[in-house]
Amino acid sequence: MMQWEQLLSLKRQGDTSKRLRKEQDDTRLGFEVDYDRIIFSSEFRLLQDKTQVIPLSKTDFVHTRLTHSLEVSVVGRSIGRLVGKKVLEKYPHLQEIHGYQLNDFGAIVAAACLSHDIGNPPFGHSGEKAIGEYFSSGIGQKYQSELSEKEWQDIVDFEGNANGFSILTSSREGVEGALRLSYATLGTFMKYPKESLPKKPTSNICDKKYGFFQQDKKFFQEVATELGMISNKTNPDVGYFRHPLAFLVEAADDICYTIIDFEDGIKLGLINEDFALEYLIKLVQKSIDSKKYHELKTKEDRISYLRALAIGSLINDAVSIFMENETAILKGEFSVSLMDKSQYKAQISDIINISIKNIYQSKEVIEKEIIGYKVIHTLLDVFITAYINTSNNKATNHDKLIMNMLPEKYKGNKETMYDKLLNICQFVSLLTDGKAIEIFKIINANKF
Repeated sequence: MMQWEQLLSLKRQGDTSKRLRKEQDDTRLGFEVDYDRIIFSSEFRLLQDKTQVIPLSKTDFVHTRLTHSLEVSVVGRSIGRLVGKKVLEKYPHLQEIHGYQLNDFGAIVAAACLSHDIGNPPFGHSGEKAIGEYFSSGIGQKYQSELSEKEWQDIVDFEGNANGFSILTSSREGVEGALRLSYATLGTFMKYPKESLPKKPTSNICDKKYGFFQQDKKFFQEVATELGMISNKTNPDVGYFRHPLAFLVEAADDICYTIIDFEDGIKLGLINEDFALEYLIKLVQKSIDSKKYHELKTKEDRISYLRALAIGSLINDAVSIFMENETAILKGEFSVSLMDKSQYKAQISDIINISIKNIYQSKEVIEKEIIGYKVIHTLLDVFITAYINTSNNKATNHDKLIMNMLPEKYKGNKETMYDKLLNICQFVSLLTDGKAIEIFKIINANKF
């Protein structure tokens, strides 16, 4: 059974001794430092030009990955604090002996939420698929024989969550150049604490995807050991059961994309307002002030009011579900997301289904995802070719020109083919939608 004293570890990458909560300055908690470091990182700022729902949208109210991540962090902080209050009431020694406060829980979850999309490639989730398919069914198939089975799976099933863990924990300049987040925040960030193979070994939510590349396996295991995370008893070499607070990160993300992507669809005219209001009202029947609602004059005001109430209802529901199952979660015996147990599950499913049909599968989204595939495949092909030729001292003049476009931190020579390929994949994954298209135009002589 996992223990909260370990799960809330303030230890950081490179530390040689423990950091104790009771020794922290309450004016700037150790876990709040994590939030600050993430928000000032260049990788986080790049999310301002990455797709959330509508790729390359010119409409100013449509969410990007950055605004989505900020909103998820706000919801996550609220859920974390509410859970923290109840956990401290259940285990008073955490506060009395170790000095933990309810704000610590909120700060950990908020930081993990803030970074939850930091590893996602341009062009939304289709960007992940585009990278993987370049290798599984495209020109990149020729490299398979030079990689181990697990290394190849990392590449053909390129995963934004694993890429995010790599970004948060690695540095090409050494440990001091990394973000050096607390192990508690890193554990909370890890929704899928397993490697890429075997794929979905169980029906447990923690095995749905994978959370770290082979190059980051050793450090992930160090974090998991420090936090006292429970290894999967059926296959301990594969991964671990989740850090309990990872369930709160997932819930915050589920709440935001369910409600706020839906709101974007309404504002874009992809979902009829009357139809949409009917769905949202089902979530807030217990809390809506009918008189106040009917006094609102504009569609935007009505939608905003219902959105705020809906998020509040789902936050309280998530907290209740977590605490009802807290013991099972600590034992690694809770195998679904919190929202799968929600009293509003039917309403959430209805909203997601209409969002899929009217937003995610809309003509505008599909057309731009197709463009994204072509852009990503072209960039991978050109940069991988130039990088490998340069490593082998066979670079053409064109390769040398392409290498001049590669940021300095990606130019260092990697020893194995896996490291070379992953290096370029990570470079492409950190491009914004706009920057990826700009480089694509240069490569194809369309810049002029």
